[in-house]
Amino acid sequence: MNHHQGNWNNLYKIGGAATVASILLIPIQIGIFIIWPPPTAIIDWFSLLQESWLLGLLSLDLLYILNNTFVLILYLGLYAALKRANEALMAIAFLLGIVGATIYYSSNTGFEMLALSNQYAATTSEAMKAMLLTSGQTMMTIYTGTAFNVYYVLNGIALFIMAIVMLQSKVFGKGAAYWGLAAAILMIIPSTAGTIGMIFALTSLIPWIVFCILVARNLFRLAKGNDFHYLSVE
Repeated sequence: MNHHQGNWNNLYKIGGAATVASILLIPIQIGIFIIWPPPTAIIDWFSLLQESWLLGLLSLDLLYILNNTFVLILYLGLYAALKRANEALMAIAFLLGIVGATIYYSSNTGFEMLALSNQYAATTSEAMKAMLLTSGQTMMTIYTGTAFNVYYVLNGIALFIMAIVMLQSKVFGKGAAYWGLAAAILMIIPSTAGTIGMIFALTSLIPWIVFCILVARNLFRLAKGNDFHYLSVE
């Protein structure tokens, strides 16, 4: 194995590990939301963040920020593995994934909410408290607003493109591609779109998890140098 090939194999290994980490975060995140349902009123958010800043940030998708980082590494591994099949489409898909994740990072207002909560707890002025509650409402509107919805849709499109390229390649097999397509289609409707959005979002987790398991298995296989002839870089 030459040095160049070894570098790609390391990327496959890291991509596989990131995929496994992403899978493990999903039940943890779901468990947190089931055991500690997030508040709805801003003052209750402030109270939660004062009682436990960690639980408050976890309820504001702290793990989702970490998960998006893992998913980007997964996408990078997929780009390396599938670029030979269709480099143009994989480049577009990876770019959409990066743009989507970047937008998501800016849309998450967890730490802003924590700062507002601390200010709310420290002030005795009723006028200041009212202003801070209004600011908190603005932060929550941003949190579930345009940026999040754009991220969600772009991520679905990126996954759809990658799954299409998988069908053109022998690296991952058609099973992973079909599970990826199923997850991507279910991500057409953002999770913020009321009850139907939540149904689609939760349902999409099933094919997404299966997709990730299959992808991780194959990335680890590629990391060992198996089937490298499909992936040789000119």
